[in-house]
Amino acid sequence: MHAVVTGASRGIGRELVKQLTEAGHEVTGTSRDHSSGVRLDVCDSGQQARFAAHLGDKPVDLLVCNAGVYIDKGMALEDYTTEVWSKSLAVNVTGVFLTVQALLPNLRLSDNPKIAIISSQMASHARAPGGSYAYRASKAAALNIGRNLATDLKPEGISVGIYHPGWVRTDMGGSEGDISVQEAAAGLMHEFDVLTLQTTGCFHTWDGRIHAF
Repeated sequence: MHAVVTGASRGIGRELVKQLTEAGHEVTGTSRDHSSGVRLDVCDSGQQARFAAHLGDKPVDLLVCNAGVYIDKGMALEDYTTEVWSKSLAVNVTGVFLTVQALLPNLRLSDNPKIAIISSQMASHARAPGGSYAYRASKAAALNIGRNLATDLKPEGISVGIYHPGWVRTDMGGSEGDISVQEAAAGLMHEFDVLTLQTTGCFHTWDGRIHAF
């Protein structure tokens, strides 16, 4: 299997690359710098085109849209700016769509293509504890993109899953998270493995539970 993981320079993305590689898969990790091997700013359509050209006719069996930002963690409502909103939406929403769009030809070359979108439980409309407006809105939009992609791509045999990775002890999640990055990655890999056309469009937690939309 050939997997592509965006946002692979740290946290969950880096651990997914590590565990997928250890499992014997070929993995292409990307990041905004060169630390993961391939440079890709997911918001940049030019870089997306160059990345797709770099892959050429190489099939992508699993695309993990993991790149994301959480700029407004702990931010007071009065402190929000246009820049906070634009960057959050650019990376967490537009970046997901541009990545799928750019690599769709490579996914179509796979015998069992899958797309995994890393969203968050904070995308759920069933949870509204307040705060983190830009992050919550952007992750809800990513969830919506995934659900609609699942509908459009099902006739082509491409499965799409959307996942809450857990509250993970990473730079983004903080030191008080419930689970380690190793646990999150292992659970997500299992979820990717069991994703099928019958479950396409699912919104699951890292440990296989169905999450409320």
